[in-house]
Amino acid sequence: MTPTAILAGLLLLVSIYCATDPFNHGAISDFPDFVAHKIELPPWAEVPTDRDTQNLLQKSEIKFLNQVQGPESMAFDPQGRGPYTGVADGRILFWNGETWTDFAYTSDNRSDLCNPKASPLSYMKNEHICGRPLGLRFDKKTGDLYIADAYLGLMKVGPEGGLATSLTTEAEGVPLRFTNDLDIDEEGNIYFTDSSTKYQRRNFLQLVFSGDISGRVLKYNPKTKETTELVRNLQFPNGVSLSKDGAFFVFCEGSLGRLSKYWLKGEKAGTSEVLALLPGFPDNVRTNEKGEFWVAIHCRRNLYTHICALYPRLRMALLKLPISAKIHFLIHIGGRPHGVVAKYSPEGKLLQILEDNQGKVVKAVSEVEEKDGKLWMGSVLMSFVAVYNLA
Repeated sequence: MTPTAILAGLLLLVSIYCATDPFNHGAISDFPDFVAHKIELPPWAEVPTDRDTQNLLQKSEIKFLNQVQGPESMAFDPQGRGPYTGVADGRILFWNGETWTDFAYTSDNRSDLCNPKASPLSYMKNEHICGRPLGLRFDKKTGDLYIADAYLGLMKVGPEGGLATSLTTEAEGVPLRFTNDLDIDEEGNIYFTDSSTKYQRRNFLQLVFSGDISGRVLKYNPKTKETTELVRNLQFPNGVSLSKDGAFFVFCEGSLGRLSKYWLKGEKAGTSEVLALLPGFPDNVRTNEKGEFWVAIHCRRNLYTHICALYPRLRMALLKLPISAKIHFLIHIGGRPHGVVAKYSPEGKLLQILEDNQGKVVKAVSEVEEKDGKLWMGSVLMSFVAVYNLA
């Protein structure tokens, strides 16, 4: 047999292997109903190019290394104590100034499955059992802590902590499947996101890859106990935060890479509009005392991700290759985790951007909370909290 024939045979075998993925190594092999949707990104020329050329986030202090696993949301109680954070094993922890203590938990099934493990990702297969608290918000009037648990829905626990109680697990007859973040207005109404009605958090990579359009922004009315849809058919809605005057709230559209505004008052009440295009794909958003919005950006945009978003057939073909979801994810984020946070005015003007584009110190940011001149940054993927001094 000639070398050419041998090479042709090898290429044929490789092609058959890639086409059939016989050992189920592909990113979507366990998802027979997977659909890749088109993501309507803005033209590449309109993507913001603003950068922190000094990589200022590399000056951040890493705190609590390996003491907290996957601390997504950072919250401080009405007395300014904390932070409080939800971690990968389903607990909500409180920093009392000297050590972390258990404050609350969302699941009453605290079995051995929820015992400490080596990394945040080690808990993913049992998250639906142990609970996974993501967004945290304190009611400034009552001291109650409201919790968006990815699996158990919208929940609440009193100022003394303990087992949280359920407020709602559905909206307009559709179960919550990926409860993500929330905020509370002066009347006690809660605005929160359900990132997908198809994919749960433990399958967030497949949600990212699909561009699923089932995400929702919801409102829970504590008086009527009704949950209603405010915005539907969204592609991975995530963080939500009220404006300082309560006239509107902003929410992150993860797959589209933009910050949107939903009007609660005035002539535009009940409508939404784009507030800002972001240089990357966002996670949570938080309002500071001045009424500005800090957005945690999971990763910057890159041309590969941009092309894959616009051409779902190409994306589908790539995802069918025997390449793991983790490898696809690394390609989508540009090869390595890197932290980016950006501050926007209520009008959508970029005010400040901070980053660590090499991921040397701050590898990922899920949320950024400004308090007393410092930025407290949590990450659902990391085992620490990063603190950056704004002074």
